[in-house]
Amino acid sequence: MNGNIRVGNLFGIPFYVNPSWFLVLGLVTLSYGGGLAAQFPGLATGVPWLLGLSAALLMFASVLAHELGHSFVALSQGVGVNSITLFLFGGLASLEKESKTPAEAFWVAIAGPLVSFLLFGLFSLIGATTGITGPIGAILGLLAYINLALATFNLIPGLPLDGGNILKAAIWKITGNPYKGVRFASRVGQIFGWVAIASGLLPLFLYGNFGNFWNLLIGWFLLQNAGRAAQFATVQEQLTGLTAADAVTPNSPVISDSLSLREFADQRILSSDRWNKFLVTNAEGHLVGEMNVDALKTIPSDRWSETQVRDLVQPIDSSKTVSSQQPLLDVVKLLEEKQLNALTVIRDNGVLVGLLEKTSIIRLLQNQTQAIPA
Repeated sequence: MNGNIRVGNLFGIPFYVNPSWFLVLGLVTLSYGGGLAAQFPGLATGVPWLLGLSAALLMFASVLAHELGHSFVALSQGVGVNSITLFLFGGLASLEKESKTPAEAFWVAIAGPLVSFLLFGLFSLIGATTGITGPIGAILGLLAYINLALATFNLIPGLPLDGGNILKAAIWKITGNPYKGVRFASRVGQIFGWVAIASGLLPLFLYGNFGNFWNLLIGWFLLQNAGRAAQFATVQEQLTGLTAADAVTPNSPVISDSLSLREFADQRILSSDRWNKFLVTNAEGHLVGEMNVDALKTIPSDRWSETQVRDLVQPIDSSKTVSSQQPLLDVVKLLEEKQLNALTVIRDNGVLVGLLEKTSIIRLLQNQTQAIPA
């Protein structure tokens, strides 16, 4: 999963960490451990670094709680959560689909910051009422600050941040179009990305100071992800209303099971067909399976005239077939999830429609784009 390391499950949700997480874990441990060593010189050797590691882990636990806030609200709406991943810039809860209404999308988006604000209040209250001082008190103060910063930063109104998802829900509510909301919030996210990059580059150019290096990374993160969100929303809008049948490859590789192997070879192989595998139908047009061209090698050529295609048919896994009425958006997700290049499209009565390839979806999108008047 993109190089991520699976740690286990949290409330049934797959939990991953990205390798970049270990970099931040080490940096926080060293920097905060060094700060504690300087602030509390009486600590025994090694204790500041152990406390620094504890603080780093608690910091990421706060990020995890933030993502669980999103996840629990999504689950309550019937939206599945594919995974939670911790990485360089915090965390990400991957949802299997969009909320059904802008109000539900708003509550999923706001849930994370609300959890962080709650943790900020909790750590602040513990620090204020218990009178804990020393290194533990410093760590409590750090956790309170981290959660406040996490909530505040995520409320910036631009994708992919939570504030961007809140803005998206608002535009969706106003326009009735979720994709307009995504595009608008993505553009705002890109603006904030450029601002962050500028704030990182100006000190570098003016003073030769790398102090705002993190701003450059954050800006790049916002630009990349906001841009992808806008592109994906455009593709989703173009695919809305289309079904699997609309993207079937013209002249799909379909043959009748009654053909002899000689007829098959003469009609399809010798005609320089590009296909290595063919879908096989019976006399009623129902899908009965598939045949690989290499299967011809198993039958002596002098027996091709007396052997029929049906004798070499292999069954097709049902997971590689879709209904002709399946929304094309769902088909795209299925292709990505199963890492397939093509699916077989059939009608509800079993009649074959044809083969749907990734390339045919791309061509369909290109044709739609060209059809849009300037």
